[in-house]
Amino acid sequence: MSKRLRIAAGFALATGLLVSGSPAQAQVESGPWTSYSPSFKVQERGCGDVSDLTFKLTCSTGSGDQRAERRYATYTGGTRQFEGSFRITSLGGTRISLKQTFKDDPGAGPYFMLAVERGGRLYAVHGGNTIATGATVGTTVRVNTVHVVGSAHRTYINGSQKHSVSSSGGNFYDKFGAYRTGSGQGPATVVWSGIKFWRK
Repeated sequence: MSKRLRIAAGFALATGLLVSGSPAQAQVESGPWTSYSPSFKVQERGCGDVSDLTFKLTCSTGSGDQRAERRYATYTGGTRQFEGSFRITSLGGTRISLKQTFKDDPGAGPYFMLAVERGGRLYAVHGGNTIATGATVGTTVRVNTVHVVGSAHRTYINGSQKHSVSSSGGNFYDKFGAYRTGSGQGPATVVWSGIKFWRK
């Protein structure tokens, strides 16, 4: 192959990679999706500690408000998709919430909570249903949630749909990090990466 052809082929390959890796292309479900970057606040309660995308619960207490999270801006209506990958680097405790979709209306609260037990079982806190297994220490797991406000909330693990629940209308927001559930305890360290948001 001539040098000119090699350069042209390399350019085409690079261009193809850039197109296929475009941040506007969501990982699950059909679009068109529009990427956006909602604002967030860091929440540290009890023995929770946040350093960029590393979230720690440093104590083993089984009571009180122990959390290390990012709380994103409230949204109303439409369809929203969250994507992020987590890797548990240590888990001395169990039943730690990793990702929440929270209803932001008076008297409301957590609407969907994805949590992990020691041993790697991912489950829905409300109802206790197993969502997936294999979220063991050191393993990277990708999470997508697709929320059609007023219709449904679907959860994907590593690209496969694993859970669905109906949704009312109203105001909601996304949270992720490490949060002690009512029956859980630390310590735990969770590192998140690849955080993306889309809407349509």
